[in-house]
Amino acid sequence: MAKKGKKFIEAKKLVDSTTLYSVEEAVELVKKTNVAKFDATVDVAFRLGVDPRKADQQIRGAMVLPHGTGKDRSVLVFAKGEKAKEAEAAGADFVGDSDMINKIQQGWMDFDVVVATPDMMAEVGKLGRVLGPRGLMPNPKTGTVTMDVTKAINEIKAGKVEYRVDKAGNVHVPIGKVSFDNQKLIENFKAIFGTILKAKPSAAKGTYVKNIAVSSTMGPGIKVASESLEK
Repeated sequence: MAKKGKKFIEAKKLVDSTTLYSVEEAVELVKKTNVAKFDATVDVAFRLGVDPRKADQQIRGAMVLPHGTGKDRSVLVFAKGEKAKEAEAAGADFVGDSDMINKIQQGWMDFDVVVATPDMMAEVGKLGRVLGPRGLMPNPKTGTVTMDVTKAINEIKAGKVEYRVDKAGNVHVPIGKVSFDNQKLIENFKAIFGTILKAKPSAAKGTYVKNIAVSSTMGPGIKVASESLEK
């Protein structure tokens, strides 16, 4: 087990692990417990009462946060002809088809998000083993397989985040940077919380949202009372 640094240990003393903080208190604590020397990302983790092994309890989607993520994400678009021109005009960082596929197969991975038109997916599917494990494979559920490449690029650049339940029933989502003012972080937090609630599978039984925690990149987790996010 990795040894925690002195700054982290001191920061953790500011957090009561038995307390459920209001979203306002939690966001304030995230800033106080940030130990990174850079502008750390603020992440939210939801522990959900679902069984990810069952197809009818899978949770996956995407949304545009009200105030974005504070991160400039590079977008690769797989498209041909007019759609390739459209992607370039919309501000895609990289656009191509078989040339980009070959480049990735040779080890190039200098991008954050991948968008593809439906007609390209048969070719892009060859990259499944490379893109899949990294969560980069285009998917219709997250709006990254689409003919409307302009909309997809604009949303990603505006702060679109993807959410997906992992094998343990957790969903992790970034909601901004430590440098954001508190209100922007709170509004982003409430927006993703509302989206997660709406994504509840009808097959899920019992308590749906079991636990919510927020933290900065290198800071301790802070538990949040779900009731405070509903106001």
